[in-house]
Amino acid sequence: MLTFDKVSKHYKTADGTVKALDAFSLTIDAGAFAVIKGPSGCGKSTLLLQAGGMLRPTEGSVSVNGQDLYALSNRERGDFRREHIGFVFQMFHLLPYLTVRENALLSAPTKASEVDGLLERLGLSERQHHLPSALSAGEKQRTAIARALLPEPALVLADEPTGNLDPENAALVMQYLADYQRAGGTVVLVTHGTDGDQFATRSINLRGGTLETDRHAP
Repeated sequence: MLTFDKVSKHYKTADGTVKALDAFSLTIDAGAFAVIKGPSGCGKSTLLLQAGGMLRPTEGSVSVNGQDLYALSNRERGDFRREHIGFVFQMFHLLPYLTVRENALLSAPTKASEVDGLLERLGLSERQHHLPSALSAGEKQRTAIARALLPEPALVLADEPTGNLDPENAALVMQYLADYQRAGGTVVLVTHGTDGDQFATRSINLRGGTLETDRHAP
């Protein structure tokens, strides 16, 4: 499903070279709920951006469903990303002038007949014609989840999706992601917290751009 093969990402700074990832290799199988943790600067965000086809490695390859993302042109990679990868971010990234329904449909405009059912499952039916400014933080994140899940991507990448939420809404968000994984999707969650621990089939810790621990759930 998701494979990092000897991936490095190096940045040149005034003080020398920073190695965000260093000869990093990892394979996450289809159907996993992988939780990735580590201290700030360990490479978590770099890993997620590379998995989403948004940050070219200095060395090595990143593949999703057997496709080397960075062997594609920018346009081909964008098309592949829209079809196969969904994103959920801490800061929501909703368009402020679009309603809940319209924001959800951004990822899959041809699925207008399916969006209502998804919004209902996410508890957003009564809010679907509201703008983001009228939503709570939890409702904004659920809208972002609807946008990520509507195309039914094989892979969902979630970057601190509960960081701005209260415990009740954080638990709901994790449950929605877990439900998607149990239905056959693959979820990769980057987090500092413990919200995803109970759902994890794989727990991965990074340190200094390398793999520190990798534990499969029994």
